[in-house]
Amino acid sequence: MISDVALKEHKTIRQTDIISLVGNTPMVRLKKLFNRYSDISVYAKLEWYNPGGSVKDRPALNMIREGERSGQLTADKIIIDATSGNTGIAYAIFGAALGYKVTLALPGNASIERKKMLKTLGAELNITDPMEGTDGAIRKVQELVRKYPDRYFYPDQYNNNANWQAHYENTAPEILEETDGMLTHFVAGLGTTGTFTGISRRLKEENENIQCIAVQPDSPLHAIEGWKHLPTAIVPGIFDKSLVDELMEVTTEEAYEYVKKAARAEGLLIGVSSGAVLAALEKLIDRLDTVDRLRRPRIVTVLPDSAEKYLSDTFWDE
Repeated sequence: MISDVALKEHKTIRQTDIISLVGNTPMVRLKKLFNRYSDISVYAKLEWYNPGGSVKDRPALNMIREGERSGQLTADKIIIDATSGNTGIAYAIFGAALGYKVTLALPGNASIERKKMLKTLGAELNITDPMEGTDGAIRKVQELVRKYPDRYFYPDQYNNNANWQAHYENTAPEILEETDGMLTHFVAGLGTTGTFTGISRRLKEENENIQCIAVQPDSPLHAIEGWKHLPTAIVPGIFDKSLVDELMEVTTEEAYEYVKKAARAEGLLIGVSSGAVLAALEKLIDRLDTVDRLRRPRIVTVLPDSAEKYLSDTFWDE
């Protein structure tokens, strides 16, 4: 027989599930990487605190829920999409939790860790030509959907408004609350472009003077998983270039360098796209002149994921 005390304690345990853990990620101040100017503050959202380990949990869940609301996603449908890994992991986690099967097209150069995670979660993988990047994966998914239109629910993360809306409705309000709205710059990388588009749109509605800087690889041949070199890639339909105050470029080597710098200076084990964002921040800060610094800049970025999905990469030993 359960005692009254034990029963009371049981009732106070917070009832939750994995889906309720999405969002409300912590924000930290980066104190050592960018400490040359005492009047500049840099803050980062640590998105690997989401249950799937990346920022992609937010849009993946929102696209699934929107599919259910619209009636396009039903119990007999298989969720299918192209991914570099993180969105696919999110689909697979939520698919398992909600009872949906998941099929993914994934470039062959996606990390070993991503592939193992997806297989463990039960996702069916179609590995595509690594030289074609995510564009090749998109074409593979489109081929399968054309062939079997009644079999699949295709969220199409590159063209689905529920992608950027997840950040507009959740990530951006979190940033505004955590900074009391007192930020001057926002910096984010371009993959599906949902993170940049959704957050920037909301921030500019709150304060049109916030500078929104987008970051892309410097060439089509790069190793920043998930990112697009827009001049040579299929441009996502959700990308709103009118929100871009500046478009910056970084190299793969710069991304690798800042992955290591973040570990040694801040104790942050970050992924390659996170390193790329930090490399862009360094360039931005170097360019801020005296007038800019008089505004006491408060710069915010989103670090998409952690190092755990990249530990098999060779750059760690170089």
